[in-house]
Amino acid sequence: MSTLPFIKMQAQGNDFVIFDGRSRPLPELDGDFIRRLADRRLGVGCDQLLVVLPSAKADAALRIYNNDGSEAENCGNGLRCIAQLLFEAGDAATLSIQLNDRMIEAERCEAGIRVHMGGAKITDRTQAHVDVDMGNPHRVFFEATEHFPADRNIEIVSGQIGDDVYADIIERGVGHTPSCGSGACAIAAAIWKLEGHSRPQTIHMPGGEVTVSGGPDDVRLEGAVSRVFAGEISL
Repeated sequence: MSTLPFIKMQAQGNDFVIFDGRSRPLPELDGDFIRRLADRRLGVGCDQLLVVLPSAKADAALRIYNNDGSEAENCGNGLRCIAQLLFEAGDAATLSIQLNDRMIEAERCEAGIRVHMGGAKITDRTQAHVDVDMGNPHRVFFEATEHFPADRNIEIVSGQIGDDVYADIIERGVGHTPSCGSGACAIAAAIWKLEGHSRPQTIHMPGGEVTVSGGPDDVRLEGAVSRVFAGEISL
């Protein structure tokens, strides 16, 4: 029976299984395999599967799969985990990761890893919510008085004290998660839009906190990440 090596990492409780396809071919990653891998009793267990691939334009390319087998467009916490792995393999001060629609720049910082997530686009706004496109769709609720749509990530702001924001997360294709990096960016972008400023925001989620800074055209996400363990899974 063949096996496939993996690394397990986490950022604010948002956990990932990582396959590195830069130096070895990977098997077909179909939905059944991803769901088995992500199962916390029958597999390794994770919120998302991250697949690192070679890139001619960046230090690496990244594909992201939710634990229901669907593919995601962006993942701020996952990007920070991949950046940490890439930094561990060399001595570069900065590096780049290619997604389908954008290039992500990453750097070390005092809090851990900072990634430049690109622009945040406000696509809709009501009294209860703000819709934000971070390369993946988000709906940030300030009043939980509307139906939660299943076609986007949901952030529910439960409190705000100055520039400290408290929120819960429901990720599309995953469900409730301890944190969401692109979701934290969406929350900050929504607050910047509503309050007319671009001050750094500390986003407190059940799994921990991150800082979002920059502005709508260059959203920067930073926080700690850690390696949990490495292993091999049977194919």
